[in-house]
Amino acid sequence: MVKARSPQVALCVLVAAGFLVAAASDDDPYTQDRREMVRRQIQARGIKDQRVLEALRRVPRHRFVPADLLRIAYQDSPLPIDYGQTISQPYIVARMTELLEPKAEHRILEVGTGSGYQAAVLSELVKEVYTIEIIPQLGESAAKRLTDLGYRNITTKVGDGYFGWPQKAPFDGIIVTAAATDIPPPLVEQLAPVGRMVIPVGSPDQTQLLKLVTKNPDGPPTVRTLDPVRFVPLRRSP
Repeated sequence: MVKARSPQVALCVLVAAGFLVAAASDDDPYTQDRREMVRRQIQARGIKDQRVLEALRRVPRHRFVPADLLRIAYQDSPLPIDYGQTISQPYIVARMTELLEPKAEHRILEVGTGSGYQAAVLSELVKEVYTIEIIPQLGESAAKRLTDLGYRNITTKVGDGYFGWPQKAPFDGIIVTAAATDIPPPLVEQLAPVGRMVIPVGSPDQTQLLKLVTKNPDGPPTVRTLDPVRFVPLRRSP
């Protein structure tokens, strides 16, 4: 297991002075691929939030996959990245994002930065994104990639995402992009009242289930069990 740096080490702080300035331009050769991805893979499977659909049309997914996989960057499947991790399939990214019900004024925490693609999608939709990656090399490369692409409202760090980011809490939404064996209590605690968390739960050798956790101000959180999914396991610090 790769040992994580101190969870207090921030890799990249991008001040949220508005929304991101870098998005795919009309002369991007992959523009039509993204439009077809959204039409065939995402809208056709029931995703209706127009803001989410537009974010997926804008974010250049091909910039987040390994160079040797560019030809399949927009197909409806997860793709491998470094260190045994993956970039989720476009539909799952859309599904989890829609479930968060993101608003322009929201502050969102992501656990599992990976390539940075999910954070980029979220940054199109909310005021601030905070994202944690336990594998230092992935966190560093994602931070550089997001900076190079011009995203201005994302803050990244290396750390154990199970414990969240208490210094930045509360969050209007939390999205976990790796499968936990349980719903981490620290993440529930860091949700704002009526905040929402989307998280896959289950072990690698069993069926994993996507769960939606809603924080209730006057009682225990509400947990809804949704779709069967397949994610890499949520890594923990040794």
